[in-house]
Amino acid sequence: MAEPSELTRQVGLRSAYALVVANMIGAGIFTTTGFQAQALGDPAAIYGLWILGGVLALCGALCYSELGAAMPHAGGEYVYLREAFGGAFAFMSALVSLTAGFSAPIASALESLVRYGGQFFPVLGEGRTVAGGLGLNDLVAVALAWVLVGAHAFRMQAGLQFNDWITAFKVTGIVVILLAAAAVGQGDAAGLLRASAALEPEGPARVAAFATSLVFVMFCYSGWNSAAYLAGELRDPQRTLPRALLLGTGTVTVLYLGLNLVYFYGAPVEALAGKVEVGLVASRGLFGEVGVSAVTLVLTVSLLASASAMTLAGPRVYWAVGRDTPALRFLTVTRPDGTPLRSLVLQGLVTTVVILLGRVDQIMQYAGFTLSLFASLAVASLIVLRIRRPELERPFRVRAYPLPPLLFLGVSLWMMFWAFQGRPVESTLGLLTVAVGGVAYGLTRRRR
Repeated sequence: MAEPSELTRQVGLRSAYALVVANMIGAGIFTTTGFQAQALGDPAAIYGLWILGGVLALCGALCYSELGAAMPHAGGEYVYLREAFGGAFAFMSALVSLTAGFSAPIASALESLVRYGGQFFPVLGEGRTVAGGLGLNDLVAVALAWVLVGAHAFRMQAGLQFNDWITAFKVTGIVVILLAAAAVGQGDAAGLLRASAALEPEGPARVAAFATSLVFVMFCYSGWNSAAYLAGELRDPQRTLPRALLLGTGTVTVLYLGLNLVYFYGAPVEALAGKVEVGLVASRGLFGEVGVSAVTLVLTVSLLASASAMTLAGPRVYWAVGRDTPALRFLTVTRPDGTPLRSLVLQGLVTTVVILLGRVDQIMQYAGFTLSLFASLAVASLIVLRIRRPELERPFRVRAYPLPPLLFLGVSLWMMFWAFQGRPVESTLGLLTVAVGGVAYGLTRRRR
């Protein structure tokens, strides 16, 4: 059996920070507020969701900072779960990363990008089908997925530089939107807090709607842990990883809150309810048709940057699985510069399947539930390893321990319970993904 190829430590703080920001700001922030508006009908409750999501993401980033600094290897929670709970849980987390962690969000980002692209290319807004009944938009999204695979397969440093620059453009563009909305936007300040009596649920239904909407929000915050997947390629990972995770998560939390204020300043909650392209609805109210094109350009670049960053990060998990699993050793094949080529192609294939099979809201709910489950297990591994391995060197330690991991776990479990009640199909698919991972792990062990 051939020995696995090695990754190289060539990623600095700037690229790690950009990777976190680009991974986090994807399709979700430009689409899910419409789903939340329909479910809750109250801007104040929606702001509360995004604040809570930011607090949870920061708690998770603190926990991953300690784990990643102590175990600076490629793979993220795959490594942490392997150390805390054993190979089966680690393998299942890797399958979740392949499907819900990276392929599903890439699919969601690219499908949303194509939707927004209808502003420039009207044919994309017509819902046209082509040969075999496949949607034109789906085929365009698939093509974009493989363009990104090709770009990141070409050269590692070129992919990192592309991600750095496109992330800088994305953040600058969002800041310009926020400033323009405040300075020249023709919005209605009353809409920032005006609820809709027709949309607001009551009693237990409100609790369920809040929890289900929180799944969407946590999907949007997913990516706060992305630099951990490249820990095996970070220079000075004990210092670089915590800084990248915490700075990136904090930056995105501020931008998310600002964008939600812009949405409700530009359009009432009723106008946003159920809309996928909430960014266009709000920008049309704020800036008219002239401003819509400029805002759409920023949104499409943001979505492309997110898909690019996830295309870069995900294959490191599958590389780590291949290193530990002889039956999957082929996934460790890399280019001379360290790019895990076969893992990259595998992710492209799964992304293609997700694009062709799911709608944006279904993809987000499935991914959000499944990712919350395994992020919770990874955070729990911090507590387990503190007990089982007190001797482990920890260059970074979580402040106010154990409050951050306990808060993350408590809210996540509450959210997943109610999300299962509100979206049983997508949640069940998430659990089935985990079960398939368990079966696959058993098969790979048998092959040994």
